[in-house]
Amino acid sequence: MLSLKNISKYYQAGGNKVSVLNSVSLDVEAGEFVSIMGPSGSGKSTLLNIVGMLDEPSEGYHYFMGEAVHLLKDKQRSALYKQYIGFVFQAYHLIDELTVYENIETPLIYHDYKGAERKAMVADMLDRFQIVGKKDLFPSQLSGGQQQLVGVARALITKPTLLLADEPTGNLNSKQGEEVMELFQKLNREDKVTIIQVTHSEKNAEYGSRIINLMDGKIESSRNLR
Repeated sequence: MLSLKNISKYYQAGGNKVSVLNSVSLDVEAGEFVSIMGPSGSGKSTLLNIVGMLDEPSEGYHYFMGEAVHLLKDKQRSALYKQYIGFVFQAYHLIDELTVYENIETPLIYHDYKGAERKAMVADMLDRFQIVGKKDLFPSQLSGGQQQLVGVARALITKPTLLLADEPTGNLNSKQGEEVMELFQKLNREDKVTIIQVTHSEKNAEYGSRIINLMDGKIESSRNLR
């Protein structure tokens, strides 16, 4: 499904080259649940953003769903992202001026779904995440856990093949975090959604099928859990 070959990312800062990722190679098969761990500054989020096509590597080769992403134009990359990838952020990234219903519906508008189809799909998500009663509320009226559930529902509504999650429980209490992680595990096992998450939490990492440890922009270790 996904193959990164010798991916490096660096910036120029005052004449110095600052390296964030250093020749990272990674293969992810369809149906895996990969947890990426490492200290702050190890390159975890940068790696996830490159996988999700929100950032481009300085060097290396990126293949996804049979496409050579590093050779694609912006428009082609955007189309590939829209078709296959859902993203869950630590900071939720909900649109403050939109209701829960409208936030969840937004990706469907970009995918050109018809009105009646959008209505049915949003209703299904509201029901699945047990937030029907919250559909007319705005993000500021929700708890952190509820906001994250809306973020996950929005990421999943287009039925992505690959779900990327950047510290998805970082702003949640332990019970809310557990609920989100159990949901991810269920999506992976029952719906066969491939998941790559970045996390600081060993406990959350162990919901996955493989843990990759990054250190100073390099993969230090990788171990399978199941």
